[in-house]
Amino acid sequence: MAAFRPAHLCAVAAALVLSVTAPATTAQAASGAALREVLFVGNNWEGTADVIKSTGDFAKVGRINVIPDKDARMAEINADPIKWIYFTAIRNGVGEGHDQFVDDMYSTPDGKSVVVSRPSFADVVSINLSTGAINWRFPVSGYRSDHMAVSPDGTRVAVSASTANTVHVLDINTGKQVGSFATGDKPHENIFTKDGKYIYNMAIGDVNTDLDAPWLDWTKGDRRITVVDATTYKQVKIIDMRQKLDAIGLTDYSDAVRPAVFSPDESKLYFQVSFFNGFFEYDLASDRITRTKTLPKNPATSDDRTTYVNDSRHHGLSMSPDGSKLCVAGTMDDYATVVNRSTLQEGPLVTASKPYWATVSGDGKDCVISESGADQVTAIDFATGQKVLSIPVGDHPQRVRLGHVAADWTGTGS
Repeated sequence: MAAFRPAHLCAVAAALVLSVTAPATTAQAASGAALREVLFVGNNWEGTADVIKSTGDFAKVGRINVIPDKDARMAEINADPIKWIYFTAIRNGVGEGHDQFVDDMYSTPDGKSVVVSRPSFADVVSINLSTGAINWRFPVSGYRSDHMAVSPDGTRVAVSASTANTVHVLDINTGKQVGSFATGDKPHENIFTKDGKYIYNMAIGDVNTDLDAPWLDWTKGDRRITVVDATTYKQVKIIDMRQKLDAIGLTDYSDAVRPAVFSPDESKLYFQVSFFNGFFEYDLASDRITRTKTLPKNPATSDDRTTYVNDSRHHGLSMSPDGSKLCVAGTMDDYATVVNRSTLQEGPLVTASKPYWATVSGDGKDCVISESGADQVTAIDFATGQKVLSIPVGDHPQRVRLGHVAADWTGTGS
């Protein structure tokens, strides 16, 4: 796509990225060993994770091979016709012709291991950061694993099992299931509330069909937010964004909630939906969408919805720790921008190649996006909205998460 650089005033916006702060806040206290805060970058098509500094120059610290058992997994898949069909379907569908070897990852509180969801292998594994060996493996229900979240105390990890409409909650140290709950169709994002009492799961429905016209929206399945008690894993409530969108006259908009973040006081939820170049603000107390932000369209972006990768017009949303700014990854529009939460005015549009995730640096000063089309991650200053720098990583970086490793760690794989 052509470069897209309209300039606008940058400003003040948003809230805390709950899904990345938990491990960062508990890890040092939970371990007697000296730890180093880092960013884990999952290179989905390559089967590696690059580990970079969490602040400053974001220099590379080391690399992890997240598929050390690839031969064994492939032997299992090739021996089972049903597994082989799903493995191939993932490659030719959501994988855009590639295998999906790492979707999400979190380090354990002691910084000794990293837990990784591997979509094409339909599992979650814990990898020892000293040896590169697998500590434990949990095959999810169905045939594909997806987004994860870690509890604020760092002891549990929740993982979406896409084809089983289930979220598994695992002990992060043993891999044993401590609970599970049912969701809508194709569970995706998971978020623990900061007090650890609830888990929010966003089910996005079928995103890899070509039935993308608004009048065919009903074919995408049961898309909803499921809220459960994080102790009993019993359903607390369902939030149906179809009703909320219809109530404000947006009947042609998708209700597939993609990346989402809470405000610091958790009174508001900001979220993206399929096909839309922008985001919404949802007020939990009044149970309604209170504001809509439409972001600029890249003139080079096609209006043909079937060309959007997995229906992701914009996919990636983070918030500055003070809650003043949002950072938005404009995936199909090839830019990222910082938005003022008070005014919803966007800042400069920072050119980026298919940015697919947005998180926050360790010091909270920068938004860090993954540029899946350029095999790099890019830092954008929350204060100015301007690009700081880019760091090369592996093939097709997607999720980026804060975590910890031992202070002297330099990698487990190449």
